[in-house]
Amino acid sequence: LQWLRNPGPQHEKRTLFGDMVCFLFITPLATISGWLCLRGAVDHLHFSSRLEAVGLIALTVALFTIYFFWTLVSCRYHCRLYNEWRRTNQRVILLIPKSANVPSNQQSLMGLQFLKRNSKETIV
Repeated sequence: LQWLRNPGPQHEKRTLFGDMVCFLFITPLATISGWLCLRGAVDHLHFSSRLEAVGLIALTVALFTIYFFWTLVSCRYHCRLYNEWRRTNQRVILLIPKSANVPSNQQSLMGLQFLKRNSKETIV
């Protein structure tokens, strides 16, 4: 979620949003189209020519191959962008002692308590 809230490049967020919308529309369409092609192939095998049935089966295989290839490439692209963002946008908090009167062992204890609460942040 932090990646989505980050004021970084908007192009990557638009691409992710566009791919999610496409995935939500294409998945049911590919499923229904594949089912209809296979139903037509079964009907053609029983009542008509085998050549049309083979054509419909080939169409179904091509449809699902393209769909799975697009899904794989899209997921790989977004995972690569996320990993690159995670590698280059690490959150680092610099702790500066508030007063010089606090003994150093108390400062280190305060730092350890803070570290336990926010384990994903790096304390320098």
